[in-house]
Amino acid sequence: MRKSALHKERVSYVPKLPKALQGPVKIKEGQVMEPANDKEEIKKLFPNTYGMPLVEFVQSDKPLKKELNVGVILSGGQAPGGHNVICGLFDELKKLGANNRLYGFMMGPDGLIDHHYMEITEEIVNEYRNTGGFDMIGSGRTKLETEEQFEKGLSIMKDLDISALVIIGGDDSNTNSAILAEYYKKKKENIQVIGCPKTIDGDLKNDQIETSFGFDTATKTYAELIGNIQRDCNSGKKYWHFIKVMGRSASHVALECALKCQPSYCIISEEVQEKNLSLNSIVEDLCKTIAFRARKDRNYGTVIIPEGLIEFIPAIGRLIDELNEMLIKHGHEYKDLNSKSQRTYILDHLSPEGKSTFETLPEGVARVLAMERDPHGNVPVSNIETDRLIAEMCADKLYQWKQEGKYFGQFATQYHFLGYEGRCAYPSNFDANYCYSLGISAALLIAGGKTGYMAIVKNTTDKPENWIAGGVPITMMLNIEKRNGKNKPVIKKALVDLEGEPFKQFVSNRDAWSRDTCFIYPGPIQFWGPSDVCDITTHTLALEQKKK
Repeated sequence: MRKSALHKERVSYVPKLPKALQGPVKIKEGQVMEPANDKEEIKKLFPNTYGMPLVEFVQSDKPLKKELNVGVILSGGQAPGGHNVICGLFDELKKLGANNRLYGFMMGPDGLIDHHYMEITEEIVNEYRNTGGFDMIGSGRTKLETEEQFEKGLSIMKDLDISALVIIGGDDSNTNSAILAEYYKKKKENIQVIGCPKTIDGDLKNDQIETSFGFDTATKTYAELIGNIQRDCNSGKKYWHFIKVMGRSASHVALECALKCQPSYCIISEEVQEKNLSLNSIVEDLCKTIAFRARKDRNYGTVIIPEGLIEFIPAIGRLIDELNEMLIKHGHEYKDLNSKSQRTYILDHLSPEGKSTFETLPEGVARVLAMERDPHGNVPVSNIETDRLIAEMCADKLYQWKQEGKYFGQFATQYHFLGYEGRCAYPSNFDANYCYSLGISAALLIAGGKTGYMAIVKNTTDKPENWIAGGVPITMMLNIEKRNGKNKPVIKKALVDLEGEPFKQFVSNRDAWSRDTCFIYPGPIQFWGPSDVCDITTHTLALEQKKK
């Protein structure tokens, strides 16, 4: 494989570690952790892994030693830094015992179920240090949730003498980690399960998890691209650029990119939901900004739109809930009908409110909402061209205003969806350091006999040597939600906090950004140079931790 100059340099980068992980380590147990809600239901479902203590790694005089083999899975969408989690896990396993082995299950959970694996060696690891992507072993979205899957996984782990499994994934994947840990504990099988917090969406965080890995790199990558678009926008002064960014269930990516780039307009889904806004009211407000700028002879600007906006518009959210129930109960009756017959069937079975909302949607949007679901039962919102939908509605509204003599500007558009561009970038120094520490922490949790835990690293707005590494029981994060018509334990997604400092910072500035051209051009991720350029974290994390 031919390697770029950047690749050759990045693999030689040595991640910075917390002091506690730089030498011999011991485990310090803290308070017992319980979920904030649904305690009795969670306790009943997880009697063997409920109410476990918080764990912190502290310096020790005696190094840990343990002979063991470990399996690792990359689950869900890619996120920058995943390879470094595996590298940290591998390096620490070899410190624990020279004969320890690490097996990677190929293409996600399917590799465990289908017994498709490879041994990860030092030669392999050294090719992937500090690199983006998940191509070392691949990833997949299959859910680990059935006894048959658990038993197939148990079979291959016994064959390979594996005593622990590390699942690197997001909220759904780590929910599966908790379920798997409970299952093996209940059966008294000698299999530990440890999770790692991954998602570029930034919605896997709580009091113990400050940020999910990949969010830092992805938002810096998107911000570079948005900055480039804004510079072109400010140069040509003739287009409105509608930019949709990743974030199916939360607007953290959109908010962070807005704080970094200062666009003309940015929609935050959680605010839309809180204010009970309709699609029409969103469009009207945006058109006021477009008209204001036109009066100043600024017929150009940038609009950032979160991928999952549609689900947060209250009327559409209620419609989706209704359609989910219909899919479960009656989907078999209409899924094979032609498009026209499907639409008629659905309209005939919706409530009056649902019918009214469904009829207002473009045909393509309505079909996605009515028929398509991803493996986790979610609407695949990335298939909905929300950017075009909003822009076309703006064009109609502005044309109406022009006919009424209320608008005299020009409105030309360009469209961008920033998604895959950020998922496999070379990890920033922050993510390279953070992920390597997570991998080491996962290995140490295994060595300490823990199961049903997620590896964590805290105090991440400080210098890496002052970071705090440890683990938190996954059951602490669970709550009960309805999925595919059934109540299930899931890790609660962290939405944008409308009382939090990042959103407040955005609100205090957005009017000025919309009136004037305040664009910031962040430029590419920097790997070498001053620490205040290369090692800075996200605006979101700095504001949340009161460091900005």
